[in-house]
Amino acid sequence: QVQLVESGGGLVQAGGSLRLSCVASRSISSISAMGWYRQGTGEQRELVAAYTTGDSKNYADSVKGRFAISRDNAKNTVYLQMNSLKPEDTGVYYCHAMGYYSGVNYVNTEYWGQGTQVTVSS
Repeated sequence: QVQLVESGGGLVQAGGSLRLSCVASRSISSISAMGWYRQGTGEQRELVAAYTTGDSKNYADSVKGRFAISRDNAKNTVYLQMNSLKPEDTGVYYCHAMGYYSGVNYVNTEYWGQGTQVTVSS
């Protein structure tokens, strides 16, 4: 099992910054992939940024150059630094984990956090 707890959302003016945090209940070194998704009102959930294989990072085109994903293995935490925020960045941001190793066993299950609201005013 992996539990994910997000924090750091809030209300910010356009051009401002926020940093989201996602704390995992197990070592993130054992998790295959972790990242951030968002969902606007009436929209589908979309990938924002993620670690894929090893230290490879993947970003949505709409956030490249503005957002940065990072992690602190000692704290079992993944961050999303969001700069130059735009009103279209508004939505609920979810932390996501996909698969983890428990000893020699691989558990191929995905997990989601409860989400944190980000609202960017114009």
